[in-house]
This record gives sequence, structure tokens and C-alpha cells, in this order.
Amino acid sequence: MAKSILIRNVPDEIHLQLKWRAQCKGQPLQQYLLTELTTLAERPTMEEVLERISSRRMERVDMETILADLDEERRDRM
Repeated sequence: MAKSILIRNVPDEIHLQLKWRAQCKGQPLQQYLLTELTTLAERPTMEEVLERISSRRMERVDMETILADLDEERRDRM
């Protein structure tokens, strides 16, 4: 079930900026803010990113492998 959020004491300049951004996207302010909040909520926190990085097993890669991978990726783009 959807919930409501009320934010009090939003400075006028912030409100105007958000309203302007919503208008630029052709959205009502509420829809724009919901989209932005969804994006914010889906983005991992710094702690989550660091935990993911630390949990990875790091292996050494030699320069030849790096260059070969880069060359292959460039070929795939063409």
C-alpha cells in the first residue's frame, strides 16, 4: 500500500527549483518528486558499495590481459 510523506519547512528557493524541474519534464511536482525519491531509494548507500567491493575476491591482472580486453571492447563498439 502506498504511503504519504509530508516535508515541512522547505525553503522557497528549493521549492521553486523543484517545481521548475518538474515543469521542464512536463510532470506535476508530486510525480517528479516521487520519481526522484524512487531513484534515491534504489541507489545503494556508500556503505553498501564499500561492502560489495570488500566482499569481492581481487585478482591480479597483467597488462597484456587489460590491453587485450580493451581492444576487444573497442572492436565490439564498431
